[in-house]
Amino acid sequence: MPLRSNISPRRPAANAAELRARYLLLPLLAAMSVLTAGEARGQSTDGAPGVPRIVVNILIDQLRSDYLEAFMPLYGEDGFKRLLREGRVYTQAEYPSAGVDVASAAATVATGSAPASHGITARRWIDRKTLRPVFCVDDGNYAGTGTSADHSSPANLSVSTVGDELKMASDGKALVYAIAPMREAAILTGGHAADAALWIDDQNGGWCSSSYYGKLPEWVDRYNSTGAMNSRLEGVTWIPSSAKVGAFSYFLRGVSKNPFEHKFKGMDRYTDFKTSALVNTEVGNAAVACLQNTDLGIDWVTDQLAVTFYAGNYEHRPVGMAPTELQDTYVRLDKALAGLIDAVHRKVGLQNALFVLTSTGYTDEDNYNLKEYRVPTGTFDMRRATALLNMYLVAVYGQGNFVEACYGRQFYLNHSLIESKQLNLAEVMARAQEFLLQLSGVKDVYTSTRLMLGAWTPGISRIRAGYHPRCSGDLLVEVMPGWHYVNEDTRENFLVRDAYISYPVIFFGHTTQSEKIETLVSVDRIAPTLSKAMRIRAPNACGKAPLF
Repeated sequence: MPLRSNISPRRPAANAAELRARYLLLPLLAAMSVLTAGEARGQSTDGAPGVPRIVVNILIDQLRSDYLEAFMPLYGEDGFKRLLREGRVYTQAEYPSAGVDVASAAATVATGSAPASHGITARRWIDRKTLRPVFCVDDGNYAGTGTSADHSSPANLSVSTVGDELKMASDGKALVYAIAPMREAAILTGGHAADAALWIDDQNGGWCSSSYYGKLPEWVDRYNSTGAMNSRLEGVTWIPSSAKVGAFSYFLRGVSKNPFEHKFKGMDRYTDFKTSALVNTEVGNAAVACLQNTDLGIDWVTDQLAVTFYAGNYEHRPVGMAPTELQDTYVRLDKALAGLIDAVHRKVGLQNALFVLTSTGYTDEDNYNLKEYRVPTGTFDMRRATALLNMYLVAVYGQGNFVEACYGRQFYLNHSLIESKQLNLAEVMARAQEFLLQLSGVKDVYTSTRLMLGAWTPGISRIRAGYHPRCSGDLLVEVMPGWHYVNEDTRENFLVRDAYISYPVIFFGHTTQSEKIETLVSVDRIAPTLSKAMRIRAPNACGKAPLF
């Protein structure tokens, strides 16, 4: 039997037509190879930088530049230090509107617009139909997933977000996830079209979401059953993460146990946990789990991961009551950031990822005893002011409940009563404004007419940017700095302070070059900058230019 040859028979010579086809095919194959190489480098074939595979949008609640810099000796090399060393750092940032909180800040970062456009003026406002405070993301049309308490959606967010525009530009192929301790931050940074918005449930401590986004992802169920804080909080004790933290002294006032020791007990244990340093570790772990268990960053359709951390005071106490706890919060936040950066690097490479980091731009105020230091002060009682204002309007216009509600330094007038008495609303507001200006502690009073139709001035622009007719009151009182604002009905009690708080905007990764920029920038320019990097449209209410 003849042996089988391993040599294939020679192909017959190609004919002329085949040769022509082969020569025509060669340039096409060459072009395809160039395209593939360009994609591997994250570049387009015309030499322009390509889009990042993933955008990581980091919002840190109450981050402050002075604390960030002061605690630098406590950090590792791969978190804050790396971002400040290798990133494009805008050292001075501000929000376009006054009275910022975590909800309005998250919406502004996501939409590139102010509350006057996106509609989220605060975490809560008065519903004119019920005259009761409503939460900004409450929506009874949707049930909670992984929770029985939260019925939520982004319905009150009136405009599109960066994530929404990314979804539309990619025909739904882009993945958008948002992770935060608080549901308002998760939902508002995620937007309307997100694949999932995840937050820590106040009732059971697990990661949860809303039926608005569909079922809870399977990987979240697995994470909740194996690694989430809900299964192990009872046995957790929060102590300083290192001896350096316990020995580090930055604050001039206040006495604290050093080192401190906190356990999480009782009905409020999960809400207390959300204001501790440990929440940053939990958020960081969840963000890494999201990267590992989803298709984020696997192709050249850009995806987005929005992550919110916490850098405020433990249980919102004054700094003087928990100074070491605050230091440890920044240290654990640094470690969480380093872990997230490393996870992104391992999955897609930092050259294929664009990070942006900023703060919510506000902090919990300390209640100093200003009288002790002879600093001018006083108390503005909102409930008392409401009663006095109603008495005045009754004296002028006759019997009736003219002030229906008050909330967050805003008065809501009874429009039905004013209409039934055939009064001019603008005139009533003007008379009310004149009266309130006479009360002690009042710096200025803004009517809705003044905010919507009045002349523009530099001082009014940020207040106007924070006004929205759907949820804002008819009158807004600006209280003097140094005065205590008190409202027993809403349990508000804080010291008014108008001083600027410094915080950064940091871009890192992809094609970003290391640079430090001292010029003041507005946070609503983050969204158009990210949109430009992804080559998509900016959100539909964003009228600002990219930063670079």
